[in-house]
Amino acid sequence: MASNSAIPVWFITTASSGFGHEIASAALQRGHRVIATPRDLTKQATETYGRIDYLINTAAYILEGTVEEATTEEVQQKFNVNVFGTVNTIRAFLPYLRAQPVTETRPRATIATFGSLGSWQGGASYAFYGMTKACMSSLAESLGAELAPFDIRVTVVEPNISGRGVLKAGAKVSTQARIPAYENQSTPSGMLRSFLLTADGTQPGDVRKGVAVLLDILTASGVAEGKELPARIVLGSDCEAVVRDKCQGTLDFLDTWGPISRLTDYAKEA
Repeated sequence: MASNSAIPVWFITTASSGFGHEIASAALQRGHRVIATPRDLTKQATETYGRIDYLINTAAYILEGTVEEATTEEVQQKFNVNVFGTVNTIRAFLPYLRAQPVTETRPRATIATFGSLGSWQGGASYAFYGMTKACMSSLAESLGAELAPFDIRVTVVEPNISGRGVLKAGAKVSTQARIPAYENQSTPSGMLRSFLLTADGTQPGDVRKGVAVLLDILTASGVAEGKELPARIVLGSDCEAVVRDKCQGTLDFLDTWGPISRLTDYAKEA
């Protein structure tokens, strides 16, 4: 099918629920074209409209469990879905994205990976979730540098735990092994597990509001009109607070330990 470059085209994986579903719905409401699929269909997708303007992969789930409780298979599956799925999709599309023409109003393409509040803050019983989300943030930073010469923009979306249902079965799984010591309510893991039992539906983030802001930022329209795409898109007041605390804590750490760190440099010649 011939390309109509005036109408942006979105390719969204895992669009049956959560952020993927809301992004697809919002893009369609704006009159954009959407290819939404539960798996990678690279060749068919690029042939459908002749180009892909926005490549979005939201596939992820939360693995709740301590490092000691998780099996090798559970960790590998976690990385297969949360990390390698996104990496493989991006690698498959890049030859097509680099070859497609630039439009008059948009860059050649925009790629968005999905990090999380967990990209910034680790915690008891979600080490592997945090690890995979930190991978997505690091991937976006590196990929952005690689693709800048080709006018392909890259960002990472780092939302809070937004929307009702994101902590339900399917979106969140627990390790099969449960060690009694970590079930104790006085431990950080025990407290988190107790919290998760009643947390779904109490989150401050509204996923639809988050998606509306996200689309504005990705398309440089609405609240983001005239702004450059940031390297990170932080969504939610609680996520913003975590990022600010992390940055301030890092600066405080450097103020204390910077002079000691610099002791490892070669001595300057007189």
